[in-house]
Amino acid sequence: MTNLLDVKDLKMHFPVRRGVMQRVTGQVKAVDGVSFAIKPGETLGLVGESGCGKTTVGRSILRLLDPTAGSVMFDGTDVLAADRGELRALRRNMQIIFQDPYASLNPRMSVADIVGEGLKVHGLVKGRRAVQERVADLLTKVRLDPSYVNRYPHEFSGGQRQRIGIARAVSLNPKFIVCDEAVSALDVSIQAQIINLLMDLRDELGLSYLFVAHDLSVVRHISHRVAVMYLGKIVETASTKTLFEAPMHPYTKALLSAVPVANPTTKKERVPLTGDVPSPLSPPSGCAFHTRCPAVMDKCKVETPPVRDVGDGHTYVCHLEAG
Repeated sequence: MTNLLDVKDLKMHFPVRRGVMQRVTGQVKAVDGVSFAIKPGETLGLVGESGCGKTTVGRSILRLLDPTAGSVMFDGTDVLAADRGELRALRRNMQIIFQDPYASLNPRMSVADIVGEGLKVHGLVKGRRAVQERVADLLTKVRLDPSYVNRYPHEFSGGQRQRIGIARAVSLNPKFIVCDEAVSALDVSIQAQIINLLMDLRDELGLSYLFVAHDLSVVRHISHRVAVMYLGKIVETASTKTLFEAPMHPYTKALLSAVPVANPTTKKERVPLTGDVPSPLSPPSGCAFHTRCPAVMDKCKVETPPVRDVGDGHTYVCHLEAG
């Protein structure tokens, strides 16, 4: 099956300016050579600690940020080379659901205007009545009362606002959606409802997701494959089942060991990590994880680790060999 999205060696470096003349004195390497692919109808979970670059990856793919380097091919089109007109057409098929349902909706706009804005911009629906009817259909699709079309964001709970954000994202019938921590600001019971809604919409509309999250239990439920990020780089990629049952990278093992277990009688070996995540302004030499890795070797401090292919799409970046 042909990939819907192909990301190769994506980099996003932010300049650090200091002094009266605002001279560039360094680069924050928020994303530093990320590569992955997503097939039609597939969900790739992107996980890692806060600040590792997950959100920046999602926004760079959509050109909400202009990447420093790399390649992003979407459905055969080079996203990074697209001009303004081409990018506008592309964005009908590439949407985003933001993390904060309180900040992502304009408080001065009604639900009809928020959800219907894209329909009007792209000329898909004409006339206020037709827009309201289409928005009412979309609200039904995300399991909200269609009579809410003339209400404003302050009249809704967090979960309802996120449903409005989802309705806005699917209004243009996109092929691909970046879910940027789409459930992290919600209560656990509401999280489950939103995750199930996203899965139903994926199956019904044939959507592909890049699901950015830090909650591994949520990622396990919704994702077909998972990519683990650390300090701007992807350190392991595998199918969800393989990653959770047979992780290879020491960082992945540490993340999984920290996931709470519901059964108190279940014994689980913790993999403690010492120290803090290094600064992306001056990442460590060699393997970026060597300053915290429990299995660190001398060559980890000076040599960049190779990409090891275990088979069946399972790869990891480490000096430790499989087995």
